[in-house]
Amino acid sequence: MSQFFMKEDGYYSLTTAGTVVLCLIIAALVILTAFLKIQDKKKSSEEKEKSGQTGFSSKQLVFSAAALALGFVTSYIKIIHMPWGGSVTLCSMLFVTLIGYWYGPRVGLTAGFAYGILQFVQGGGSFILSPLQVCMDYILAFAALGLSGFFHNKINGLIKGYLFAVFIRGLFHTIGGYLYWMDYMPDSFPQSLGFIYPFAYNYAYLLAEALITVIILLLPPVKNAMFRVKSMTA
Repeated sequence: MSQFFMKEDGYYSLTTAGTVVLCLIIAALVILTAFLKIQDKKKSSEEKEKSGQTGFSSKQLVFSAAALALGFVTSYIKIIHMPWGGSVTLCSMLFVTLIGYWYGPRVGLTAGFAYGILQFVQGGGSFILSPLQVCMDYILAFAALGLSGFFHNKINGLIKGYLFAVFIRGLFHTIGGYLYWMDYMPDSFPQSLGFIYPFAYNYAYLLAEALITVIILLLPPVKNAMFRVKSMTA
């Protein structure tokens, strides 16, 4: 496994070979789900109902895999990079929250969980201090992006769900900050306000990206495009 992962002082990261393998896995997943979609078309809705199928449909898998791949790729495009983790990316959170917006919380949370694992192993690495810290900073934080699913049938559900999901993601990062990262608070930060440091640190980059994303979503061409895409996912 050493050719795929590097480790230094508790810091794990993918090597170039590891990144290539991960991208190939994602591509294989997209191809596989596309094949399943073709097979699924051969079944009537009545046959699915009789068979008691309760899993995700092939269309859900295809669109979710594509959105996760876009979110993963855009997470590498960092507009602002924070010194102790976190960054303002090119709307990467939007692609994950779209899955919940399309299909509801069950699919959204599952996709968010998968995305959290991808973020944990992606190139650039991950700090591991304890299992709980990993859950707070990666698994639970990114799974929270799937909470957008609770707004998938609401008016302006995409923006409402996106903002709610980003806020909850920030809460998990903030809790992790209080538990594990207070020692990294810079000396220049007022000691008397130290209790707000994890909150200020995490929401600084999350809200900055959220603001950029919401502005983009409010553009008429983008709104129309999102409406058309959602109609395709139904």
